Amino acid sequence: MKMLVLMAALLFSAASVGAESCPEILNFKMTKLRSTEQLDFCQSFQGKVVLAVNTASNCGYTPQFAGLEALYQKYKDQGLVIVGFPSNDFNQEFDNSEKTAKVCFINYGVTFPMLEKSAVKGATANGFFKKLTQATGQAPEWNFFKYLISTDGATISAFPSETTPEQLDSKIRSLLNSK
Repeated sequence: MKMLVLMAALLFSAASVGAESCPEILNFKMTKLRSTEQLDFCQSFQGKVVLAVNTASNCGYTPQFAGLEALYQKYKDQGLVIVGFPSNDFNQEFDNSEKTAKVCFINYGVTFPMLEKSAVKGATANGFFKKLTQATGQAPEWNFFKYLISTDGATISAFPSETTPEQLDSKIRSLLNSK
């Protein structure tokens, strides 16, 4: 009987470890670009360093896609995920998701997750960006504003558009090494 109770306790303990609660910041689902598939942030990003970026296809910062993709390729196997949020909040994104997808996937070879166009600032901002703004006290001021989220979701840092992906390399490496 003792052995049975011990085995049940071990099984319960193992199940509890695997069922860690997701950080509140990741309790969102959004639709992938040019798709009907929902991306569950908890399922996809839990335990990873997340770099969230509001993007636009017709912006002077659009070439940052190349640097973002390079960072993603460099660190994706170590636990980095980059997620792009196309937005027309600054009047520089296409209305047509096919055109947005062409810029991301064809012109820049983006392989990290890109989501359908949504608002990222103000009252109409998507829920995820509302939480990022609330957590950091900083809303996107322009396209390619970046938020870096630690693996446990407890540390969120905001970076202005002019901060290049390359300038975030050491911060990302530090978060990945603290896992």
